[in-house]
Amino acid sequence: MRDFFRAEMLRFRSWTIAYALIHLFALVLMARVVDPAQQPDRIYQLVGLVYAISGLLLGLYQMGGYRRPGTWLNLLHRPLSATRIALALLAAGAALLAIAVLLPLLAIAGWQETMTARVLDTRHLFLCLSALLVTLCAYLVGCYAMLANKRYAFSGFIFLIGLALADAVGMGAIALQCLALAWLLAMVLFAFKPDLSGLPGSRSAPGTAFAGVIATALPLQMTMWFVLLLAGVVVETAWIASGSHPNNLAVNPPDSVKAANYADAKTLMVMGLQASTAAEAADWREQAGVAEVFDIGPNAAELPVRNSLMNVAPIGLHDEQRRIRWEFSHDSLKFEGMRVADSGAAGSLGIEGNGAFPAPPLPGPEGMLLTAHTIYQYDRLANVILPRIKAPAGETITGGDRIGDRVAVLTDRALYFFDARDFRNNTGLVSPRQRMPLPGKTGNLTRIVLMPLVDGSLVSFLFSAHQHNAEGAPAYQLTQRIDEGGRIQDIARRTPQVPYGPSWRYQNWYPSPLLYGAKNAVLDVFSGYVPIQDDKNLAPVPRSMKLLAAGLMGLSLLAAIWRTRRAVLSRSARVAWLLACALLSVPALMSLWLMVPLREREPTPTQA
Repeated sequence: MRDFFRAEMLRFRSWTIAYALIHLFALVLMARVVDPAQQPDRIYQLVGLVYAISGLLLGLYQMGGYRRPGTWLNLLHRPLSATRIALALLAAGAALLAIAVLLPLLAIAGWQETMTARVLDTRHLFLCLSALLVTLCAYLVGCYAMLANKRYAFSGFIFLIGLALADAVGMGAIALQCLALAWLLAMVLFAFKPDLSGLPGSRSAPGTAFAGVIATALPLQMTMWFVLLLAGVVVETAWIASGSHPNNLAVNPPDSVKAANYADAKTLMVMGLQASTAAEAADWREQAGVAEVFDIGPNAAELPVRNSLMNVAPIGLHDEQRRIRWEFSHDSLKFEGMRVADSGAAGSLGIEGNGAFPAPPLPGPEGMLLTAHTIYQYDRLANVILPRIKAPAGETITGGDRIGDRVAVLTDRALYFFDARDFRNNTGLVSPRQRMPLPGKTGNLTRIVLMPLVDGSLVSFLFSAHQHNAEGAPAYQLTQRIDEGGRIQDIARRTPQVPYGPSWRYQNWYPSPLLYGAKNAVLDVFSGYVPIQDDKNLAPVPRSMKLLAAGLMGLSLLAAIWRTRRAVLSRSARVAWLLACALLSVPALMSLWLMVPLREREPTPTQA
């Protein structure tokens, strides 16, 4: 094993050193221009994509060098087991990537910690580890693409897609990446076989062990579900190109969901008043055309989580009078200051002086800092942060904005109104003047528009999220009036038209309900509570779609019976495939077609 490891290290040493130097130079250049630790999540995702491509290319090239049958046989016919040979090669690849990716990241992190006053938290070191884990996962995907049967060698890419879409945060993201890495390693080891039938591109099975079949089949079945989803995207693209797609019309129907989602605040308020029978409705519609109408949320539906690897948004404050830049530290839960003039340390800033925040805040308008349960305000003149609004127990803040002489705060249960004068006249906690319970789930809430009246306000709630897929509830717009005393009256309710039929909306569900549920469970693991994702009111699946899903399961089972009778399978393997096709439906049938070869037929005397 040691010789294999050393040979691979020597084989790629020049490329690794060159990559590490270029990588370090790029990081130094970035650190001179911006603070690498305080970038928005999209920047980190873009950099992670570069690392993933690098790992993928190494895996493809390294194992591609052994694709030639002569080289493959010479490698595997050694006095070592195939598993030990594979582990030696993979360990070398991992070491090369650690040198090229991890070491420059740690070097720039060490420089930032010791030579600057910038904030470097423990989570940033785990972000470096996460970068390496993503690179290693992509490396194993490249290895598997070269070693496995070409009919299903692409199935490893589903892990990279899953990691890109997962909502896990902090150490949960690290754990999810480690699980993906372990599964991919198992797939590569099962594909690394010493016999002639294991040559890349052969029609051999992934392994005789049950574990090998499971390790290969489950990702392949999820990949087939994703392929069906992509097929729907292709159909939708053609639909858009034809000019008849509901979202691509020259003029949106005024009663459609898209028209409501993209209308300006004035137009949406008028839409909400169309069905009103109130005596003042005509006057309100006319007033909406000339008065100021506010669009108030939700605008903070995703709040930062302590020790999350990436930033929902950079958390910083500027003290222009003292020329200090404050950056939030997840380790101390305070703002750490850096002087603009000489980049020296300027102390810490916490709640009411030096108090720690309960969680990382999200910057809001007018110096507001939002956490899940409290809103703070930064007073630049006094250089102090004070708690101003506290949400009731059991409620999570999801937005806030200034509305004329009032401040609106949205939680996952209600909309609160505060008098802006209370913020100017005192420095303590402010009590709400009015409270409006949300007439629906915050996970379905798309927009809230508000128009001030002489004796209150008109508030229109639009619940139209996820109308294009199976996660949406029936869309509706409810307009209510709240007076100065807090009394609430329903003014009008309308149901916008949804242009998608059930067969289109549920196209990601009925091909395999179980895989659809498994996908949601995997992507939501370690994510914590996110109101826009967890607090939903899902519509029941239509009976017609349930019958369609059941019909596809039955057809998949019948096709699997026909296929397995003509395949080389043991009795237990045949039963397992039939159960998979009956439960997982079309994706399992597609996987059966790709993974299990047909029995070779004996040539007839005429053919001989």
